[in-house]
Amino acid sequence: MRKGFALVSTLIMLVVLMALLTAYFVLTRVELGTTQASVRQTTGFYAAEAGLNLRAEEIRAKFLGYNRPQGTSPSPTNPCQGSNWGSGDFACKTYTFSGRTVRTYVVEDPNNPRNVTIPPGELYENLDAQEYRYTLFSEALGPDGRTEVVLELVFKSRLVPMFQFAAFYNKDLEILPGPDMTLNGRAHTNGDLYLNAGNTLTIQGQVSTAGTLYRGRKDDNSCGGTVNIYKENNQPAPLPCNRQNSRRSFSQGDVGAWGSRIQIGVNPVTVPPPEELDPLPGKTYWEKAELRLGLDLFSTPPTVKVYRVQGGANVNDVIATTALNACVGAVGTSDTFYNWREGKRIRMLDVDLRKLLDCVHLNPLAFGFRLDDDTEGGLVFHFTVFGPDSNRVNNYGVRIKNGAEIASTLPGAPRPRGLTVVTDQAVYIQGDFNKTNWIPAAFLADSLNILSNAWTNDDKSYQTLNQRVASNTEVNAAFLAGTDITGGAEGPSGQNKGNYNGGLENYPRFHETWSGKTLTYRGSFVSLGTPRHVNGPWCGTGGGGTYDPLTGRISGRTGCNIYDPPTRNWSYEVRFSQGQLPPLSPRFVYLRQERFLREFERP
Repeated sequence: MRKGFALVSTLIMLVVLMALLTAYFVLTRVELGTTQASVRQTTGFYAAEAGLNLRAEEIRAKFLGYNRPQGTSPSPTNPCQGSNWGSGDFACKTYTFSGRTVRTYVVEDPNNPRNVTIPPGELYENLDAQEYRYTLFSEALGPDGRTEVVLELVFKSRLVPMFQFAAFYNKDLEILPGPDMTLNGRAHTNGDLYLNAGNTLTIQGQVSTAGTLYRGRKDDNSCGGTVNIYKENNQPAPLPCNRQNSRRSFSQGDVGAWGSRIQIGVNPVTVPPPEELDPLPGKTYWEKAELRLGLDLFSTPPTVKVYRVQGGANVNDVIATTALNACVGAVGTSDTFYNWREGKRIRMLDVDLRKLLDCVHLNPLAFGFRLDDDTEGGLVFHFTVFGPDSNRVNNYGVRIKNGAEIASTLPGAPRPRGLTVVTDQAVYIQGDFNKTNWIPAAFLADSLNILSNAWTNDDKSYQTLNQRVASNTEVNAAFLAGTDITGGAEGPSGQNKGNYNGGLENYPRFHETWSGKTLTYRGSFVSLGTPRHVNGPWCGTGGGGTYDPLTGRISGRTGCNIYDPPTRNWSYEVRFSQGQLPPLSPRFVYLRQERFLREFERP
């Protein structure tokens, strides 16, 4: 009987062990399946997220150059299957990541676009922007063809005019004035920001940098003067140097007292490249300009012509060119200006602005537009030089004079609503500009030069600096142009290497002694890169020397002999922040996420 009991007990134990073993194998299999499903879902999640990122970047890039996404979305029932693929920028696109097939598509908000004011507390608070909302869908399919995850992203693409900033740089921004200076607008850079002063620099607007904020100079390790930045309570507070009066860097945690008024390490925004100014079919400003003028150096003698874009090529508009040449004095060319910074004479396309406006008013059919055209918010004039060196470093320039009032002199002529002058070459503004009866105006150029009202002819350009005496001058226009690089490199690698680029205070290039004279300026400073064509470096002020026109050489030169700085009566043009922007103002693009959903998953 004991043997029978032992046998039964053994059998029971075996059954229990088998049950435990079976349960273990079942549990292990379930856990393994769950783990594998989790791995598949995680891999699918990241693959689908990569698809979202690619499509979002495509949408952002599309907005550059004043384009916007176009097309139709697939219908929400079985999207990206059969013939349901949509079209254009919203159509289904397929990618492969980590062995997963990722299907994506875009849905546009039917209420696009919205004109919004960016809310307080956000980056770029209180700026006006044009906002477009989109929903992106991204579905990851596993190796077996089954759906692993579906992600949904709702985001806003905001287009913000750059001329709402007192200073906007796509490179390192250095503000280091000698005399007191108040910047009554906001400042942003996609690079590093250096703030220093000989006396006192005060910034009243929001300060933002995608890089590092430095208190001090870039070209050496010094730090001096007083730099005040307004807090959220609109009271100024000093940004200190290191105790040893050396350059100091700041993190976001170091500037908490300023709240949202100082933003460090923000995401860089997307800006149009300098090449967008080129006179080529397909380039924004050339295509959209009401008037395209080019100085043709290949013709003998050099001739100014009007161009139109036809069949993807630049074509001389013979009718408009004939009308232009009949307007005596409106345009011309010269090579009598000597640029001491470049050490060469400049071949100019000379434009008498008021005579040109008279010419357009007299010949609206030939030119194809009226002075009060508002297609882009006003007039866009593109001026260029077509020559053997147009696409490299050269001695070409466009000079605008007689622009104190941007209006025709003829009775009954309508006033322009605004004017943006564009050139891929260096621009020279001679005399007052937009001083009388202000309208929104801008210059977009390779580099920007200012000649005072005292510059009546180019003979003085060959004289010594103390003979090139400026007079008080006023310019009211936004500027977009190239600027130099301190130390030959953007970022920390350019620090402590000398070769200061002149800073924001020397953004305009001068060619006279302005000692005791005032340049009054109301506008906005934007720099997207370095000059591509007329790129002589900033080398300081003062000096002397004599130019010999027979040999083209300078003798007895000490220092740069380029200019002495003016008294800078400068401020941001607040009307730009009140909706009165120049025509076709350049914009930057940034995305803001509104909602992210993991909508569906299946093991």
